[in-house]
Amino acid sequence: MLIQSADFTKSSEKITQCPPGDKPEYAFIGRSNVGKSSLINMLCQRKKLAMTSATPGKTALINHFIINKEWYMVDLPGYGYAKRSKTMQQKFEELIRSYILLRPQMANLFLLIDIRHSPQAIDLEFIDWLGVSRIPFAIVFTKADKLSREQVRANTESYMQALSEKWEELPPYFITSAEKGTGREELLSYIEQINKSMAK
Repeated sequence: MLIQSADFTKSSEKITQCPPGDKPEYAFIGRSNVGKSSLINMLCQRKKLAMTSATPGKTALINHFIINKEWYMVDLPGYGYAKRSKTMQQKFEELIRSYILLRPQMANLFLLIDIRHSPQAIDLEFIDWLGVSRIPFAIVFTKADKLSREQVRANTESYMQALSEKWEELPPYFITSAEKGTGREELLSYIEQINKSMAK
């Protein structure tokens, strides 16, 4: 897929403020500081399209970016940031859940997971919730450039093995690096494939 244009559309505090219309949306979510904004910038080949921050938990809104004037990338708030107040955590959780469950335009959710870490309970619980809720999703392992190829392979296998204990059919997954551009073509091809299937 060739990305000819990528533009910030708007930030929304709640789902009712999201852009109207029936363009497909591909949402990106993960724990705070997993690299969502960096991944979106890498996919679009725009360094400052989605603003990155050294401070975890900075994304507090639903951010829409229109791609080729045909579909959206959506940057969702990160979850699991311990330094937020309980009230703020609950607000973020409600915002995330309302978007995922009630936004019919969402064609697929990409769940970002830092490949450097062993399977975390908070991510596994979120994956189980997606399954129970019948949400179409794929896993995107980030920061692959921080490990050797062998470590990436071992950690990926470990993660999928943990999922196989509950899942009969494992979700698709991608290995990426925003620094190196790894996984860009594979992810964009996956999005293009979904777009084509929806257009039939």
